[in-house]
Amino acid sequence: MTRIAVLGGHGKTGRAVCTALTARGARPVPLGRADGDDLPGAVRGCDAAYLIAPNLHPDEPAYVATVLAALQDAGVGRVVYHSVASPYVPAMPHHLGKARSEDAVRRSGLAWTVLQPGAYLQNLDLTGPVRVPYDPHASFGFLDLADLGAAAAAVLLDEGHVGATYELASRVATVAELAAEADVTVERIDDPATHPWLSAMFAYYDRHGLPVGTLPLRALLGRR
Repeated sequence: MTRIAVLGGHGKTGRAVCTALTARGARPVPLGRADGDDLPGAVRGCDAAYLIAPNLHPDEPAYVATVLAALQDAGVGRVVYHSVASPYVPAMPHHLGKARSEDAVRRSGLAWTVLQPGAYLQNLDLTGPVRVPYDPHASFGFLDLADLGAAAAAVLLDEGHVGATYELASRVATVAELAAEADVTVERIDDPATHPWLSAMFAYYDRHGLPVGTLPLRALLGRR
């Protein structure tokens, strides 16, 4: 059975990836921060790794470099890096951290694939009034977590994805459109973020949204 280490496997992203891997007959090995003390030992014997950095990590490139070194030490030759849509955006510092991490992955000597997911649909609570700290009419490429898991499993288990970079979105919409479909109201609120990177992100969303095409995901999952 194919064993896949999932770095960050206990969060919502990691759980979605693990669920999809299990459905495909693989054995996910979810790892968290506690496994970092002996990361080479934790990943040894795995056929590949899916790398998710902690959210808003203060130095994601350094974290990614540490994981890549551990994979090399353990003889794990395949890695899929969980990046973000539009990683090179100077106005969003945490996106730039992912852009630099992508560069490290591509230069690692490992067989690599990069996934660039859009904003998760599950980040919006559509069961009641929707309040967002940016223009609700801005366009986004939204990604369903189940679709993310299925795409991750596909690039990890199927042939032809080494050296590829895929933007991922399940649909293109605005928050206002999603709220209308759910028959709930939507309003813009003042920025509640306490982290300056989040404030920068909301300001960027307010001006530009985060558009992401849907064709790569449809192709990966064999959808029309």
